[in-house]
Amino acid sequence: MKRISVLIAIIGLSASVLVSCKNEENKTGDATAENQKHKGERPPHDGDRKGPPHGGDRKGPPKGGLPEQTRTLEEIGGYAIGDVATDFNLKNVDGSMVSLASIENAKGYIVTFTCNECPFSVLYEDRLIALNNEYAPKGYPVIAINPNSPTNEKEGYAAMQKRSEDKGFTFPYLVDEGQKIYPQYGAVRTPHVFLLDADRKVQYIGTIDDNSKSPEDVKVNYVKDAIEALEKGEKPSPNFTKAIGCPVKASKA
Repeated sequence: MKRISVLIAIIGLSASVLVSCKNEENKTGDATAENQKHKGERPPHDGDRKGPPHGGDRKGPPKGGLPEQTRTLEEIGGYAIGDVATDFNLKNVDGSMVSLASIENAKGYIVTFTCNECPFSVLYEDRLIALNNEYAPKGYPVIAINPNSPTNEKEGYAAMQKRSEDKGFTFPYLVDEGQKIYPQYGAVRTPHVFLLDADRKVQYIGTIDDNSKSPEDVKVNYVKDAIEALEKGEKPSPNFTKAIGCPVKASKA
C-alpha cells in the first residue's frame, strides 16, 4: 500500500513538471511574437500578409512622400488657363522630330508629361493608349514628353524606345532635351496633362482622372470631360486639378 502511494506521488509530480514546461513554452512563444510586434516584425507565419510579396513587382504607387501636386499654378510659374503654349520640336522614339504644328487636322492636343519609371506613369500607360486611340481620330492626339533628366539611364532615350516598343505606344514619346519644355508648361509631376485647343490655348491642366490606382474605380474622367466640353463649344469645368505622380527629376547643376 505504501508503494502504491509513492508511485501515485511520483506520477503526480511528473505531470506537474510537464504542465509547467508546457506553460513556459507558451509564454516564450507569446513573448517572441510580442517582441516581433514591437520591433515591427511579423511572426514566422506570413499567410495573412497584405500587399506585394517580398522581391515582387509593386503594382501601386510607392509608399511615403506626397504624390499630389503641392504648389499652385502661380507658384509653379508655368502656363495658366487661357495662355497660348509655345510650340516645340522634339525628338520622338522613332527618330523623327515632332512639333504641334506638324500634326495635321488637330482640333487640340493632349500634351502629357510622363516617364518610364514612376509607378503613377506606369499605372496610366494603358489609359493614355486608350485615350489616344479614342480621341486622336477625333482630332485630339496624345503627345507624351519625358521631362526627366537623361543622366538616369532608365529614363534615357534608349530606355524610352524600349518602353514605347514594349507597351505598344500609339502616340509620340518625345525627349525634352535640355529640359527646356517642361518648365515652360509648368509640369511638376509625372504624369501631368495640359489640354490645348486648336489655337494652342491651354484649356485644362492636371490629372487624367480621379483614381490613379484603379482604372475600374474611376468616377470622373477629367481629360475626357474637358475634350467633350470643347467639342460642344463650352469651357471645361473643372479646368484645373492637382496632378498626381512623381516629381519631375531635373539635372543636377
